[in-house]
Amino acid sequence: MSEEMSVAISYAEISENLKKYLGLVGSPVAIRLARNKEGIPEGLSEMPETVRHCQMVNLARKEGKIFYATSEKHQCAGGAWALGLREITPSLKSGEFYFKLGKFASWAACKRTIDRIPHLETRETYATIYAPLEKTPFVPHVVLIVAPPRAMLKLAQSSLFRLGGRLTAQMAGIQSVCSDATAQTYLTGKLNVSLGCDGSRKYSGIADGEMVAGIPAELLPEISEAIRKVVSAPGSI
Repeated sequence: MSEEMSVAISYAEISENLKKYLGLVGSPVAIRLARNKEGIPEGLSEMPETVRHCQMVNLARKEGKIFYATSEKHQCAGGAWALGLREITPSLKSGEFYFKLGKFASWAACKRTIDRIPHLETRETYATIYAPLEKTPFVPHVVLIVAPPRAMLKLAQSSLFRLGGRLTAQMAGIQSVCSDATAQTYLTGKLNVSLGCDGSRKYSGIADGEMVAGIPAELLPEISEAIRKVVSAPGSI
């Protein structure tokens, strides 16, 4: 089954617009969830170290690196589970893991949260692929943006420019980059904004004044077109 898009998208042009009008530090990050080995572009290098998904996003965002990572290269068990790379661990599923980290008053509270974390089906993903949007050699599923709240405001306004309505952000303060921004966006086809989590802020360079957003790749042309009008509108700040 082909996962290419039927409409060609100029990722370099869109990346330039997002950088310019949102004032991004670094690049928007293109992410693809490859179902099998054949879904990895020829000649792409595998991540040489074992690190977290949020760290891999930062490598593409800040250092311009392009690479893929199979399950064995994902250090964070929760992130690997959310992205469909491996099964959930018993301690995470039961609530024990986050309870022992002091994140919840009870195992039950933790379990209620874990049970609602968006995640792909186990083993649905063979590898995650990363690239700066302007240099992506693959068709992405999701594009991640790390930016201050003002940029997120303009991103939200741009997503509502054509049809209007309301946005509903889904988050839990845990698994922000892997679940909130990547898995949920992939599964719903809707933009989602998250506050970041302790892990992603500690390991991936998300600053105190920054948030993370996931954009379905299919929405990129619409958002890119709208953002120039939104930012230059008379009532914009």
